[in-house]
Amino acid sequence: MMGQERIDALFSYRKPDRVPIFGDDAFSMINCGYTLNDLQNDARKAYDAVHWTCEQYGWEPYGMLLGHTVLGSWDFGARMKMPDSVYAAAISADAAAVETEEEVWELELPDPRSAGAIPKRMEYYRLREEAGLPIVFCARSPFAMAADICGIGRFARWLIRKPELCEKLMQMAVDHTFNVMAYCVDTFGAEKIVAYMSSPTEANQLFSPRLVEKYALPRHRQYHERLRKLGVGRFYFHICGEQNANLPFLSEFAASADAWPHPSILSFGHEVALEDAARYFPEDIIAGNVDPAAFQSGPPQRVYDLCKMCIERGKKIPGGFILTPGCALPPRAPAYNVWMMTKAVCDCGRYD
Repeated sequence: MMGQERIDALFSYRKPDRVPIFGDDAFSMINCGYTLNDLQNDARKAYDAVHWTCEQYGWEPYGMLLGHTVLGSWDFGARMKMPDSVYAAAISADAAAVETEEEVWELELPDPRSAGAIPKRMEYYRLREEAGLPIVFCARSPFAMAADICGIGRFARWLIRKPELCEKLMQMAVDHTFNVMAYCVDTFGAEKIVAYMSSPTEANQLFSPRLVEKYALPRHRQYHERLRKLGVGRFYFHICGEQNANLPFLSEFAASADAWPHPSILSFGHEVALEDAARYFPEDIIAGNVDPAAFQSGPPQRVYDLCKMCIERGKKIPGGFILTPGCALPPRAPAYNVWMMTKAVCDCGRYD
């Protein structure tokens, strides 16, 4: 099979010829001799690097995202710092978009066509469209984007002391996400779009499951209500970090009429066992979840063993499985360590 055929098979609850592999955009840039700054500012270099690296490593282009970890910050006017040193792995915010209560109430929605990195994203999406690939619309969850807008430390304090400020920011996050997604639907058509959501801020290292259920879950309901209205039928959800305590209520939501469409792709950090992910979300495609640190620090045999373990467990998942790192690949991971993901699939990732 070709890459798109493998993914289409999973969305039809069929087994592909082998376990699909999703890689990473930042690693692709370094792999092809570009910079992480190019990833944010040069759509052609970003597209070429992703395409070439998928070809080199046998990755499926379907799952290659072009996003960054502070989408809400940049679009809402934060001062951004590009990854301009060998120690930087991603763009970051030097100063939050809002820092006071007054600024929250005065905050206005960004222009969905021109704010932040949106114009560069649209250039990248057009290159994907020309290649016959789906448009993977990348954004954070409303809870995570709200924290990006004001800074996570401030968001955590406000959530306890003045939750109405966080509610305001989460609503703006939902509205902005769908203003931009509507622009993409108008440009490319809903049938070409995959909605991708990451939710790192909901990790239980940061917030208790009680707070996540109380504040984040209602926004998931709102998100999917609006996604259905736009007619976007495919969803990819990265449940990032230690979220084991969140899985029961996310599973209950997944079984409700308000949930994401099934099957969707659900990827997990290495902190969540693949068997648990499959048990909580039996109707969905599970992706994961090799520890990213292993790619950076090796040795190669350790990476291979972790990949093989994920493959052996993942092939038993009834809803389908995709091999991925547990989160982003370290951009400067040794190439041979990254190759171990492909080698493991070649050795033991084929279906009978």
